[in-house]
Amino acid sequence: MDSSDEGSISVGKQIEMEAGNAIQYRTCSWQKTAALLFSEYICLAIMSFPWSYSILGLVPGLILTVVVAAMVLYTSLICWEFCMRHPEIRDVCDLGQMIFWNHRWAFWFTAVMFLLNNTFIQGLHCLVGAKYLNTMSSHGMCTIGFSAIIAVISWFCSLPRTFGALSKGATISAIFTFVSVMLATIFSGLMDHPKGYPIEKGPIEPIVLAIPAKGTTFVMGMSAFMNISYTFIGQITLPSFIAEMKEPKDFPKALWAVTIAEVIVFGLVGSIVYAYTGTQYMTAPAFGSIGNEVWLKVSFSFMIPTIIFLGVLYASVSARFIFFRIFNGTRHMGNHTVVGWATWAGILAVLWVLAFIVAEVIPFFSDLLSLMSSLFDAFFGFIYWGVAYFRMREADYGRDYFKNRGIRGYLGFTLNVALCCVGLLFLTGGTYATVQSIIDGYKADNFGGAFTCQDNGL
Repeated sequence: MDSSDEGSISVGKQIEMEAGNAIQYRTCSWQKTAALLFSEYICLAIMSFPWSYSILGLVPGLILTVVVAAMVLYTSLICWEFCMRHPEIRDVCDLGQMIFWNHRWAFWFTAVMFLLNNTFIQGLHCLVGAKYLNTMSSHGMCTIGFSAIIAVISWFCSLPRTFGALSKGATISAIFTFVSVMLATIFSGLMDHPKGYPIEKGPIEPIVLAIPAKGTTFVMGMSAFMNISYTFIGQITLPSFIAEMKEPKDFPKALWAVTIAEVIVFGLVGSIVYAYTGTQYMTAPAFGSIGNEVWLKVSFSFMIPTIIFLGVLYASVSARFIFFRIFNGTRHMGNHTVVGWATWAGILAVLWVLAFIVAEVIPFFSDLLSLMSSLFDAFFGFIYWGVAYFRMREADYGRDYFKNRGIRGYLGFTLNVALCCVGLLFLTGGTYATVQSIIDGYKADNFGGAFTCQDNGL
């Protein structure tokens, strides 16, 4: 389990091997990696935190925000430590095979979840892009057309081959998203009343709850908890980012920076917007609760870079997984060849076409995305990292490592068993809550048809 295992190639050796290539992958500084992380986490999902707080209550919501952030920080550091021991890891699929005793089934099991997860996130961004264009144009075109436009733009923006090249777009995305959520927060405080406020029937002031309302169901509470967790869970991309860093040992700097920013931004935006909007007028995303239509469009417009870029980031992660395995050890991987670029563009095109089709075919797409997240984030958010911890400590201290290390061993063992149990909660309770939500949606006739032109704007 140490870096001297057969097949391991040091970071320095990898950089040396790339030195003569026109396309060099290990070029990211920790600042560029931080930009990629910020673009992944400072995203549209921030505007769903007010909805989660409206279900859970402000106090439990804020506590869960901090607790989940701490768990994700800890598991991300485990991921980093494992990647430091095995610098030959290119993505989470390599890591998945290694932590499960190098069994090939673990690689393919991880790869299927990895590609499905990323493709569904791409599909989500096709739909969110259509939602933005419908909002701005007052449904000026069939929603299918808007989704297709977003898919084509995203394909073009996905073409850069390295994360170093994508980091500039990541920085722009994170900055614009921050401006967007800050404007939405300010507008929520300045607006006379939230959208849906019944002026003609007399004022009904927004209700703000410190704790969950009486009668809050398990399904509602679990959905709100998972909504918070999904926003933080992004470890699926971390091995891919670390694999392109010049100095992987600096990764914790980027991780700490984004985690601190997450807790502050998520907590402040979620609580302030909820305080001014209230439970009964809340929408997800909370842009839809802004009572002034001009303010809604202005704040939502700053979100367009992340609507494009986050889908681009996940497409790029998937494409390099496929591309590296097709051209590993060939000149096409590190040089500007017609075959290399045509294949790269073709892989991305297939991924975006699949994302578009999936997004348009499935009528309960948002619930299906939650279902996939329940199934996959159970592993990529928690279980994999508990297992990785056990494997590393066993390699360091023997099979009875938790006894040999004293109190640290027992505490570490207990904590990581608890992490695996949280993953199982996602796998069971999260899946149940999502399936029940799909059933309730069908009963309420909330789902449209496949390839519908129906307006999905705010």
